[in-house]
Amino acid sequence: MSEPEQGAGGGQAGEAGAHHDNVGAGWDTHVSRLSRVKVMTALFGPRDAIGRAAALREAGASGVFTFEGPHDVFTPLTLASTVGDLDLMTNVAIAFPRNPIHLAHQAVDHQILSGGRFTLGLGTQIRTQIEKRFGADFDRPVARMSEFVAALRTIFAAWDTGERLDFRGEYYRHTLMTPTFTPQDNPYGPPPIYVGALGPRLTRATAQFADGLLVMPFGSKRFLHEATLPAVRDGLAAAGRDEADLAIVPEIIVSVGDDHDAARRLLAFYGSTPAYRPVLDAHGWGDLQPELNALSKQGRWQEMGSLIDDEVLHTIAACGSPADIAAHIRERVAGVSDRICLYQPGPIAVDSLAQIVDALRD
Repeated sequence: MSEPEQGAGGGQAGEAGAHHDNVGAGWDTHVSRLSRVKVMTALFGPRDAIGRAAALREAGASGVFTFEGPHDVFTPLTLASTVGDLDLMTNVAIAFPRNPIHLAHQAVDHQILSGGRFTLGLGTQIRTQIEKRFGADFDRPVARMSEFVAALRTIFAAWDTGERLDFRGEYYRHTLMTPTFTPQDNPYGPPPIYVGALGPRLTRATAQFADGLLVMPFGSKRFLHEATLPAVRDGLAAAGRDEADLAIVPEIIVSVGDDHDAARRLLAFYGSTPAYRPVLDAHGWGDLQPELNALSKQGRWQEMGSLIDDEVLHTIAACGSPADIAAHIRERVAGVSDRICLYQPGPIAVDSLAQIVDALRD
């Protein structure tokens, strides 16, 4: 893999409407603001998405997100929009197999349905998935993602202001937009655009051109502070932006209870991917990546989880009781964000979510 930049792995978090809650405050101010933490969690598919979204809202979730997995990334959000009083986000929609015009229409439609509370989260995925599963091009992913976001902004501006659509890039070209195809009923303005990033080049670029950064769930406090945030600062400085101009949303893998086998398998899946090796390298565990990768190529998926020992598990994932999970989250994101996305191997129990939210706000 020549370009280790990516979005949210298989696609997995952000917030619209009030997505600029942290604008005007630097990262350090968030230390004292976890009492107002906003928690988003995942919808795993369209089945019972309405009931599930309502239950998560009642448990204290500020919003729900979807990821690019076995189901369409937008359909559960369309259904969840009927619940109301929820932020909605794609976390993430894989950009390169899509066309900016198609994606712009979907984003604006969900901005309307959510009452201005939609965030378009985008990711690049990795070369193998893009080329072999989607049959799309992956070359120069950082430049391609930067141009994709620029195309979206130009389309949104044409719809919002009525100015002539004229975008001419290396990868995308949009030069026609007639009133027939212009959304006329969006009083909320275009949704914010967040990008999921792990590697330094895409993280730096995201800080230059996006409204928010989705911090990959396969991570740690050390990697966040020693790799992610320095790249963010470099990108902001290059663009002449301030810390308050970029929302940072950490995504954290959680495993409630005593059985963490599913979480170990999830970490093993992520850890087998070369693009995620830098996280392991930050802790001296880099040799684990090729070992996991070799097992994945042999289809030995069940064995991979056994290689994730307790130290790796508890460094990357928040595990244990709701109080334990809340303590891990507080220690990991304090000073960085007052918004988080909880990512699980499967749907989280509603009562567990409620206890985590309560513990975070204590």
